[in-house]
Amino acid sequence: MKKHPSRNKLAVDPVNGQDVILDSIADGVFTVDSDWRITSFNRAAEKITGVPRDEAIGQQCKDVLKANICEKDCCLRKTMKSGTPIINRTVYIIDSRGRRRPVSISTALLKGTAGAVLGAVETFRDISVEEDLRKTIEGKYAFEDIVSKNHRMLQLFDILADVADSGSTVLIEGESGTGKELFARAVHNLSPRKKQAFVAVNCGALPDTLLESELFGYKAGAFTDAKRDKAGRFRLAEKGTLFLDEIGDITPAMQVRLLRVLQEKTYEPLGSTESVRHDVRIIAATNKNLEERVRQGLFREDLFYRINVFKITLPPLRERMEDVPLLADHFIRRFNVLQQKEIEGLSEEALACLMAYDYPGNIRELGNIIERAFILCKAGRIEKIHLPESLFKMGGGDPRPEPLSLREMEAIHLTNALRANDWNRLRTARQLGIHKTTLYRKIKALRIVTPE
Repeated sequence: MKKHPSRNKLAVDPVNGQDVILDSIADGVFTVDSDWRITSFNRAAEKITGVPRDEAIGQQCKDVLKANICEKDCCLRKTMKSGTPIINRTVYIIDSRGRRRPVSISTALLKGTAGAVLGAVETFRDISVEEDLRKTIEGKYAFEDIVSKNHRMLQLFDILADVADSGSTVLIEGESGTGKELFARAVHNLSPRKKQAFVAVNCGALPDTLLESELFGYKAGAFTDAKRDKAGRFRLAEKGTLFLDEIGDITPAMQVRLLRVLQEKTYEPLGSTESVRHDVRIIAATNKNLEERVRQGLFREDLFYRINVFKITLPPLRERMEDVPLLADHFIRRFNVLQQKEIEGLSEEALACLMAYDYPGNIRELGNIIERAFILCKAGRIEKIHLPESLFKMGGGDPRPEPLSLREMEAIHLTNALRANDWNRLRTARQLGIHKTTLYRKIKALRIVTPE
């Protein structure tokens, strides 16, 4: 890589020992010149971003950190224009493995000996542990908690903010365990209703009479045990979002009742003779194919069109296997917080076993596998011995074929990505979320043969 001409003005001089000083700092530190190109990058910055110093130097900082503020609200740019430092602002960056990581950043001007402004310096601290602990305590998860580098998922990420802002009814389809409620919460938390309540109800778990009272509430005396008024989920979600999970399982009679409520924006609590208007956004979810159920006469066509304003289809985990390492790491960090452990990660053999499994239970099953491993693994890395036997056996008790090595899996993954992009390396690097020089190096190291 060619070095930027101004690098010599800003680069840390190793003779003065400043490299050693920067590398001893626990926070990530980097400097940029007036063209926003990185001129120094300490060891902590390498560790937090996953980007080697040699790759970071000379690149624009937005291409390395990929922060959510880079394009419209860059802190370094503000500091360069105003001269005012920014202290401890929380932002999200994308590391080299595609994970969204919360960091606390501070910025300041970088001046030469004569006082001339040469660039800027940014320090950043990884606050993932604190953020995971806060979310675990509060039970509030957001868009940043959806972990993926799969191209279908990334397409959903690109439109999710627009979907959230629209206020339209959303239908989320996907197999059990694919994260439908997490997506519903992300839509709510990105929407103008985010300060109001998000209320979830599992429609498939309740018979009609209970579901009706859960959704619409009841008046005292409506039935024998109704001693006092009770607010329903619609009332609790007023001006917020109501998540109707497993909507494909409700009965035809309940479908008629719900259709009327959605059309007229009113409902009647049990035992009441007065209608109540509601201002509630509906997000519905199902693990069934509703279009097929409409053709079979099991789901009302008019209700289907009422809830199917915008449909999000979540792929099963077996169709996004490149996300298994990311998700496993995500669960390990979460369980480290919950169980106060310091598990370092997965051994290569354990990860290879996870990559050879097809996950009928999807992301939920992977989370359960990691949680089980935490019971057996006391410290260090999760090994193959900590994983359940079901991962190694197929029907009839026959042992599974020996899993591929991580090197072989990475070569297959990169080859498939290159082929999907017509062997265009720049497009492939962008899809994978890595720098093009990183892709070139991996192609060479893995001995991937590309067409001329």
